[in-house]
Amino acid sequence: QLQASGGGLVQAGGSLRLSCAASGTSISRAMMAWYQQAPGKQRELVARISPTGVTHYADSRKGRFTISRDNAKSTVYLQMNNLKPEDTARYYCKMGLHYWGQGTLVTVSS
Repeated sequence: QLQASGGGLVQAGGSLRLSCAASGTSISRAMMAWYQQAPGKQRELVARISPTGVTHYADSRKGRFTISRDNAKSTVYLQMNNLKPEDTARYYCKMGLHYWGQGTLVTVSS
């Protein structure tokens, strides 16, 4: 089970740190990722991190978002800085190919 947390309401330019904790399983061998889904839009990749720590970001997030992982805590993080209103969405974590968390809502006000 993946439990995402850390979302909330923030003003433009602010920061949030999302967490996704896996329970009952280790994430150490899994590709972990964050996706976003804005209202009326498809879910899209924000960032992913390999088991060895190699990261990939969607172009629009480069330089503002940082994905990291703590395998000992079975947790993946998404540090989001300089947030913009267009970042408003529900953010989902994904483990491997099939396992999704329930999402956490991020709202950025202008």
